Amino acid sequence: MELYKESRLEGESEGFEGETVFELSNGQKWEQVEYYYKYRYKYRPLVKIYKDGIRYYIEIQGIDRKVRVRRID
Repeated sequence: MELYKESRLEGESEGFEGETVFELSNGQKWEQVEYYYKYRYKYRPLVKIYKDGIRYYIEIQGIDRKVRVRRID
């Protein structure tokens, strides 16, 4: 798994809610496609997008788990 992108989320984040859409500060949007729920409020947290073959995963600052996402923009 390799680091693909590092950025910040726009605005507030409440963690993973099952089908969350994440908007990065560069305007990219990523949708959570793997079910996982974890509440963690943070304003503009740092996020890392990882690539593993053809799949992508997001890691949000303060949550120690990567969750599968897909780009939607």
